[in-house]
Amino acid sequence: MDVRRKRLAFRAWHRGMKELDLILGPFADAHVAALDEPGLDAFEQLLTVPDNDLYDWLCDRTNPPERHRTKLYEQVYDFSRRARGV
Repeated sequence: MDVRRKRLAFRAWHRGMKELDLILGPFADAHVAALDEPGLDAFEQLLTVPDNDLYDWLCDRTNPPERHRTKLYEQVYDFSRRARGV
């Protein structure tokens, strides 16, 4: 794995909120190696979202702003729902 992918995977596992670590870390392990450049950009952008906001989006408490409703976000959202057994 190249340096960028390794950094993104590390950031996914070390968010600061354990609940997000357990969603984003496994997602990164499963998908980051296969992401193209636009996908990596989208994942990097998603990792800049504050923990509480992102967690609320992934748990259906609130809806993400339109700019964050990317194909990658939908992949993470589906991954999160499967991980939670929803």
